[in-house]
Amino acid sequence: MSVLGIDQITFGATDLARCRQFFLDWGLTLVEEAPQALTFESLNGCRVVVAHSDTQGLPAGVEPDPTLREVVWGVDSAESLARYRSRLAGQPGFVDGDERVGCTDPNGLAIRLQVTKKRPVQVESALTNTWSERRRVNQRSPAYDRATPIEVGHVVFFVTNLKATGAFYTELLDFAVSDRYPERGLFLRCAPEGGHHDLFLLQPPEPRKGLNHVAFAVRDVHEVFGGGMHMSRCGWSTELGPGRHPISSAIFWYFESPAGALVEYYTDEDELTADWQPREFTPGPTVFAEWAIKGGIDGNTRRQVNAPAPSGKFMTDKPKPPTE
Repeated sequence: MSVLGIDQITFGATDLARCRQFFLDWGLTLVEEAPQALTFESLNGCRVVVAHSDTQGLPAGVEPDPTLREVVWGVDSAESLARYRSRLAGQPGFVDGDERVGCTDPNGLAIRLQVTKKRPVQVESALTNTWSERRRVNQRSPAYDRATPIEVGHVVFFVTNLKATGAFYTELLDFAVSDRYPERGLFLRCAPEGGHHDLFLLQPPEPRKGLNHVAFAVRDVHEVFGGGMHMSRCGWSTELGPGRHPISSAIFWYFESPAGALVEYYTDEDELTADWQPREFTPGPTVFAEWAIKGGIDGNTRRQVNAPAPSGKFMTDKPKPPTE
């Protein structure tokens, strides 16, 4: 297998000014700016493009803007790209450019493949002390004033035909199934060895097409919290989080995005190998989130939204209840 992960995503939107501020606050670097498009990068060079909805040549969306219009997957070599070129040649919407090949998946999304342009990065992450392993000695755990996402880790779409869309990614692009909601959802990873999922396809009870969310990987749980509180201080709205996904084990925090649907900070997902056996789950609130905070944490009070701010006193500085 040779698909390595997401190299680039492209949104279609009309309020570019608001999207510009959002993704700067999110922690991406603005590398190109034009009247019709903004291009951001994560730490490893994964690109996020926000193009105006009427940009010529922008692929059609599966739902009205703002939404995700295109996903570019990175492959490991020119030889791999040539192999996928031959596989995709007969698919609807096939395109063959100098550096990219692609088509339209069964859900109507434009997908492209290119030899990856992401760069390796070295980041320091928090060491965790457990009862059985003490990895952090004479060293404090980090705290972050904001997040700096490493990459776009996964995307999640609503689909109308889970079977056909899942077969496209597993049979043509060699994705592996990590876990399932039978007849309802597929968690897919690009290769046998890797994080729990790079793509999640979800068929709702009333099937529809659309973007659910785009997820950005950060280095550790403390960066999820620091990034989320920074977004809160900037005035952006939490959809849900922080919280924990029991299926992938990841810690998450979701925000509403002006570029469409939701974006997520996440970290600490399960790492899988070819020995992993996909499990089956019944959708439900506790399957999606083992625990979660609705409305998020206020970045100024450092407490749940609408909870009283800290008084500056120790929690033990409370008057004793009267005795009889």
